[in-house]
Amino acid sequence: MNPRERVAAAQAELLRALLANGGAPEGFDAERLAVQSKSLLAKRTRVMAAVRPDLAEALGDRFRELFHSYAKENPRPTGVGYRADAESFTTWLHTHGHLPRPRKPRRRWSVFKSREPHP
Repeated sequence: MNPRERVAAAQAELLRALLANGGAPEGFDAERLAVQSKSLLAKRTRVMAAVRPDLAEALGDRFRELFHSYAKENPRPTGVGYRADAESFTTWLHTHGHLPRPRKPRRRWSVFKSREPHP
C-alpha cells in the first residue's frame, strides 16, 4: 500500500469511529473519540430538528432517541446534504412503524374539462 492509500485507509477508519460507532483506530484515545462522536451526533440531531421541525413535533420526546437509532444505522454519507438525510430519516420512521405513512392525495378530475370554452 502506498502512502496515499495508507492515509486514506486511516482517515476512513477514523470516520467510522466518529460517525458509525467503529472502534478507535490505533494511536487514538478511545475516550476522546467517544466524546467527539457524541458531540457530532448531538449536532446532527439539532440540525435534523431544525430542518424537519414537523418530525420533532410529531415524535415529541421520542425524537432524539429515534434519531440516534437511525443515525447509528445510517451515518450521513459524504456529499449528502441535511435535507436528503432528513428524507432518509422520514422513510426510516415510516418503515419502522414510528410514523404512519402519508396518505396519497386523492386524484381529482378537473372541473374545467367538462365546461364549454368561454366566448
